[in-house]
Amino acid sequence: MGKIEKGSRCTVRGCGGEAVRSLSMDKVKSAGLSVEGSGRAYLCEAHYKEYKKKTRADRKLERARWGGI
Repeated sequence: MGKIEKGSRCTVRGCGGEAVRSLSMDKVKSAGLSVEGSGRAYLCEAHYKEYKKKTRADRKLERARWGGI
């Protein structure tokens, strides 16, 4: 049973929503979200959606690099 299943909270400053995803702290910071703590970043549904929007171009380039567009 992981931390998400145990009811972890979103680590974005000013948010207390229930986390639905766990990502690398470095990736979340590079996307421009301000997060607290160290190790893993736990994101609620709204902040995960924001993270995906901000990293869309990077993910598209990565897929193209491996030939999987």
